Amino acid sequence: MPNSPPLQKPLSVSVPRGPTRLGLSAKLLVLTVLFVMVAEVLIYLPSVANFRRNWLNDRLAAAQVAVLVLEGAPQEGLPEGSEARLLGGVGARAIAARVGGARRLLSLDSMPLEVARTVDMREMGWASAIREAVEVLATPPHDKPIRVIGQAMGEADFVELVIDEAPLRRAMLSFSVNILLLSLLISGLTAVAVYLALNWMIVGPIRRLAANVMEFEIEPENPRKIIEPSQRADEIGEAERALARMQMTLADELRTKKHLAELGLAVSKINHDLRNMLAAAQLMSDRLVDTRDAKIKRFAPRLIATLGRAIDFCQATLAYGRAAEATPVLRDVSLRQLVADQAELLGLPESKVVGFSNEVPADLIAPCDPDQMARVLLNLMRNSVQALTQAGADGGGQPMLVVKAQRGEREIALRVADNGPGVPPRARENLFQAFRGSVSPGGTGLGLAIAAELVRLHGGMIALEPSPMGAVFKVTLPAARQNGN
Repeated sequence: MPNSPPLQKPLSVSVPRGPTRLGLSAKLLVLTVLFVMVAEVLIYLPSVANFRRNWLNDRLAAAQVAVLVLEGAPQEGLPEGSEARLLGGVGARAIAARVGGARRLLSLDSMPLEVARTVDMREMGWASAIREAVEVLATPPHDKPIRVIGQAMGEADFVELVIDEAPLRRAMLSFSVNILLLSLLISGLTAVAVYLALNWMIVGPIRRLAANVMEFEIEPENPRKIIEPSQRADEIGEAERALARMQMTLADELRTKKHLAELGLAVSKINHDLRNMLAAAQLMSDRLVDTRDAKIKRFAPRLIATLGRAIDFCQATLAYGRAAEATPVLRDVSLRQLVADQAELLGLPESKVVGFSNEVPADLIAPCDPDQMARVLLNLMRNSVQALTQAGADGGGQPMLVVKAQRGEREIALRVADNGPGVPPRARENLFQAFRGSVSPGGTGLGLAIAAELVRLHGGMIALEPSPMGAVFKVTLPAARQNGN
């Protein structure tokens, strides 16, 4: 396997920034002011229309007083100068009323006045009032006066007056300026209040989240860079807690991958020397074939095969630092013989401490890669032997390792069971993860991780089965070859 460089920290890349833009707080402030002003505009239009209506109604009310004076006046008319005073008090050029079918007129001009428009207050709706108010403000005042008609009191049928439009327009402009100043004041106070509230509740915590993410990006392996969630129960609190969980998971993964990279680098350094030593041992073991000792002659081929397999493992760098395993080459393999071979490698037939029982049927043939499946069995059986040797049998008695297997319609189930102390609860959650699922003290957890990966490559599954005593690992393999293998 090529050398695996140690995991490095991510580099911070500086990206040239464009012109300075508004931050989130400034955008929030501008939008708040804008929305308040839009709301004020929507309120202003009916307000200025109502102001114009009230202004004209006030003039009509003053004109009605003048009409009452006309109703009580003698037939020869009002005293000299009284008409001018009445019209001046109303602010009109002329006042007319129909009383008992007769039209009474107060006017400063001897001839009837020509008017620019007629405003009938008796039939004015809100839509027309707003439209006419906007027209008054948008167009300059006319030289000609306007005619205003309203409902009269007393015996008069109606009252009308002719007034200049310029005073009305000046009053509406003054009202508009006051509304504008008041709107600016309200929008400013509202914007500041909303800005402070949202900055405290939302913008500030979001800034804290963003700052923590940028700091964590620089040193993802530093546990002090993990955010400390607040006690908030809203969405921001949930985001903080989710970010903390993600950062802790990522930091653990980075530490694990760094460990794996360092392990791969260390193994690659010793791989060459170890392979040479194993090759030398294989050359020396070849001479054992010619010995006359029957026992040595019987074990020599297995020793040679084991050394050859070890050399192949070194050649492929049998270390978990390299994640890719070779695709299994499936062959019809006798599981009973495969189990027996691993038992002999572990010295179980001659062991006086751990008993062993191979209960795999002799006729059970499984399609698998013999080398990879031998590694799976060796890892599982070695773990059981270590547990039984260190802790003994659960409840006393003879420590025992039993391997069973049976064929189903679609799968072959193989079980490696022992009567030892079992798997601790703390190790079950990450049982098949490297460096996190170690069962024995000081272990790395690589054996089970490698076994799980090899079983998955065969299209099978590996799991820890519930059992009242000891540990039972179940390996499930397809009963038939797939994809023409």
